[in-house]
Amino acid sequence: MTEATKVAGVRRAVAERIAAAAHVPITEAEEALEYPPDPAFGDLAFPCFGLAKARRAPPPKVAADLAGALVASPPVEGWSAAGPYLNVRLDSSLAREVLGNVLAEDACYGGGSEGAGKTVVVDYSAPNIGKPIAFHHIRSTMIGNALVRILRARGHRVVGVNHLGDWGTQFGYLLEALAGKTPAEVRAKNVRELSALYVAGNERAKKEPAVEDAARAAFARLERGDPGSRALWEACRDVSLREFDRIYRRLGVTFEATTGESFYEPRLAPLLADLERRGIATTSQGALVVDLSADGIATPCLLRKSDGATLYATRDVAAAIYRAETYGMEQALYLTDQGQSLHFKQWFAVVRRMGFGWAAGLVHVPFGVLLIYDEAEKEWTRGKTRSGRVVLLEEVLDESVRRARALIAEKNPALPAADAVAEQVGVGAVVFNDLKNRREKEVRFRFEDALRFDGDAGPYVQNAHVRACGIFRNAGRGPEASADVSLLAEPEARAVVAQLLRFPDAVARAAREAEPCHVAGSLLEISTAFHRFYHEHRVLGGGDPRVEGARLLLVHGVRVALRNGLGLLGLAAPEEM
Repeated sequence: MTEATKVAGVRRAVAERIAAAAHVPITEAEEALEYPPDPAFGDLAFPCFGLAKARRAPPPKVAADLAGALVASPPVEGWSAAGPYLNVRLDSSLAREVLGNVLAEDACYGGGSEGAGKTVVVDYSAPNIGKPIAFHHIRSTMIGNALVRILRARGHRVVGVNHLGDWGTQFGYLLEALAGKTPAEVRAKNVRELSALYVAGNERAKKEPAVEDAARAAFARLERGDPGSRALWEACRDVSLREFDRIYRRLGVTFEATTGESFYEPRLAPLLADLERRGIATTSQGALVVDLSADGIATPCLLRKSDGATLYATRDVAAAIYRAETYGMEQALYLTDQGQSLHFKQWFAVVRRMGFGWAAGLVHVPFGVLLIYDEAEKEWTRGKTRSGRVVLLEEVLDESVRRARALIAEKNPALPAADAVAEQVGVGAVVFNDLKNRREKEVRFRFEDALRFDGDAGPYVQNAHVRACGIFRNAGRGPEASADVSLLAEPEARAVVAQLLRFPDAVARAAREAEPCHVAGSLLEISTAFHRFYHEHRVLGGGDPRVEGARLLLVHGVRVALRNGLGLLGLAAPEEM
């Protein structure tokens, strides 16, 4: 098994054969290789569209000609044509290389080095001070968390940033409601109480214009640096961060920097003055705007209102410049819902106008809406009850954990540390339900779907990992590098190896496309292939110690890939369930 570290790689070997037969460069052949949609077709596939165009022949004929011309010899077991694709079935060299790589790389399996020397800033989560984290916040928070982990695994230096909403007129309502309170009294409250004060003030303002005027005046005092207003605002911020951090710890989320919009306030006046001086921004009806018609954007970017107030775009431009100066980033990803797409197009264009080279690396990573099933009303909603109350993330996590604990009590009442496992399974179910979907699609959450143990859910993947760990507990020994993997001849074993082969590429693709669903999908495929193998073939006690050793090595590959992949998505990998 140790020779796996010495071979050039079966993928390269296949590309060399194809390149010689098709008369194309080896690098071109290797880059074109992909995976068939079903491993039953083969382990690799070469699309013949480009070659067919150059030869002025139908792609299926080109694929058939190549299949007839190529000879099966190690590491290729067979060549075949399927429509416009040349399919490749590999011999036991594939299992040697894949399982050898798993043994050698262990916790790093699935990782890569293409990001080495590159810094990426990921702006995600971004809750508002004075409001609890709602269930829909899980999208930005956990997609961002997964991307941070995935990008790091592929070699990038990643700076995770939580850009808090802690500035604006809404804090005027809150400060007005807290008038007469001391900072200590404010810190004794919780976020829900602060949110209720804001909502009440906002409702009053709809009926009493004087309330809105008072709120604006209160925020103006805060902007001027009034000590009393500042102290109350900081107390509100402390209360919020205290509760946010508790939820982040539960989700396994950490940030390298937590800075609110207020952090960039001192930079705004110089920024706007520079934009005016350079003619990038101009005054229109008392407001400062940037005309973006030359960029194909019909709506100007508003940077300062006629009353002198700045906006989100102003602070986002200042934040991007600060991050570029501080972190030397090549790329910055912004995780928000699709509804903010115009906002990002606008201020990205402003930064490009300023001539910064790094502006090309600004990327909006949008995601679709999240719907939760209201069991009482029998309908899908955008995270609100019929009364209009927002469903909180912590409420969903608590209920999912409660249900997971009930399932454990039913299926394995003697499980040690059952409460801890229920937390891992319950939280993991909520997170995986989100990440298994393409991020721009609508996501639907229903407890019974998310907590399934029989497929397409987080507990299903976690259970596959538990099963693999259980085999090793029963074996009482670890995998052996000397195992003869040529004995893994069963179709079910080959299917497992094929899915393990695809795992690192799934991680790499997730990093390239900012799509954690590729990792989640790979975990589901590995789990399904492993469950089939497990049900068809005995790993331990089959009578032939050589076969047992080979199958143990295969199970080890599953265990490592599932553990690593779950970690990349921010899920725990329990060893018992």
